[in-house]
Amino acid sequence: MRRRTPPIALAAALTASAVALGGCGGSTTSSTTTPPVIRGTVRIAQAGETPSFDPYSAFGSSQAHFAYDSLVNLAPGGALVSGLASSWRATATTATFTLRPGITCSDGTALTATAVARALTYAGDPAHQLAGAQTVLPNVPFEASADDGTGTVSTTAAAPFPFLVRTIGRLPIVCPAGLGRPGSLDRATHGTGPYVLTRYTPGGPYEFAVRDDYSWGPAGATTRAPGLPARIVLSVVPQASTAANLLLTGGVDIAGVSGPDRARLTGRGLSTADVATVVGLTFFNHRPGRALSDRALRRALVSALDRRGLANVAVGGTGEPATDFGAEGSVCHADLADTHLPAQNAAEALRTAGWTRSAAGPLTKGGRPLRLRLITSPDLGPTLVPVAELMAREWTALGAEVDLVAESLPALVNAMYQSADFDVVVGSTPGFALPVGFIPFFSGPAPARGLNFAGVTNPEYDALVARALGETDTAGCATWNRAAAALFRSADALPIAQGRTSVYGYRTTFATTFGGLLVPTSIRLHQ
Repeated sequence: MRRRTPPIALAAALTASAVALGGCGGSTTSSTTTPPVIRGTVRIAQAGETPSFDPYSAFGSSQAHFAYDSLVNLAPGGALVSGLASSWRATATTATFTLRPGITCSDGTALTATAVARALTYAGDPAHQLAGAQTVLPNVPFEASADDGTGTVSTTAAAPFPFLVRTIGRLPIVCPAGLGRPGSLDRATHGTGPYVLTRYTPGGPYEFAVRDDYSWGPAGATTRAPGLPARIVLSVVPQASTAANLLLTGGVDIAGVSGPDRARLTGRGLSTADVATVVGLTFFNHRPGRALSDRALRRALVSALDRRGLANVAVGGTGEPATDFGAEGSVCHADLADTHLPAQNAAEALRTAGWTRSAAGPLTKGGRPLRLRLITSPDLGPTLVPVAELMAREWTALGAEVDLVAESLPALVNAMYQSADFDVVVGSTPGFALPVGFIPFFSGPAPARGLNFAGVTNPEYDALVARALGETDTAGCATWNRAAAALFRSADALPIAQGRTSVYGYRTTFATTFGGLLVPTSIRLHQ
């Protein structure tokens, strides 16, 4: 079976749109002390509509955890725990999962190993073009097989891929009734999860009812715990300020809030789970003919930046410079930036690299002035334009001529993936949980054959990635971190700030995993 990269336009939109989230990380549990409500209703605010609840679509994957299970789950601390599978084992090219006994789909049919293998094969088939599934599954071809006698599902990848359990094992499993009628997945759920979609209204709300017989959640969680809601209602609340108001008045029970509205919620008796983020990953255009194809120039310009000042602008005055390309809580996350980013006198480094400047004139080399086209988009967050403005001021002080352009999101995507008319782009962070997610953005072909829109070429990174791909799961973290360090040393990209967003609960407690994703079986409604 062959898999292919999603269409570039879709991948570009998903990549750029991820900046609004800023990348995601962190896993925490909220708390409250009041008694639980038995079989109540929890109201959850979400920022956008869900036009389809198909867990393999680009839209439904974010809500799949309410109605669908995966073979393994993430614990709040990031460790892998049981799901549909009670045990698993893996190498760099294979992963085998042993199913729990007694699992049933929402229609009452027993889940078999054959059904799981069929779902994996369906989701991974490139002919189906399932964007939501492709964001979870490994980016190498794989095959799935089953043994119903032993209850095992086996997968084999065509090339080494160290995180098979964390990718294949995390795919939502659709039951045979859903795979037999894929069109029904938009408005109905066919899974083994703790809840079943019972009401779909265009534009929301969307309602789920609990399954009383459910007993195979993360680490064996059930739906019999006191306080677990019998009903979940998802409402569309686009504005963070409105979500904050509803939390304060009890209009919703759970909502994620970022930005300045978080200050209004502090000290108001709400339970809170903080989510680590990375704000503003900045790429430099390495393509031939662009000024920043010069490694020495990139290193000098990065050295000139006030990283703490940029971080403060990025997150509103309390920022810490980002330490890695992924957020805290991402697999193999490490403190790399301070040690490996270039730290030199920028003006002296520019002179050494052949750039000269007379009096108040521009920097020139070979008679050509240094001109930089710096682009970003306010559509991706209110702080990214000010971050770019501060960069522009610092580089202008060195003698560069900086053309700062604030684009619409479509125009930014066009510049990144089609025209390549930029020197610096602020805010294109994919925010991946696994280091393999960054590979196509830091290596490989440029659009339209790939996602390396900045034309990054770093042989040391490529060699270390090739080695890390042959190591299993987190055993290769040291190699992955050496690869990321090579990118920092070469100033191939620059993450700006470590940030925080929060998920709040009004008389409600819950646990979240990477990216602030709610664990449905952890939700408790309190009096």
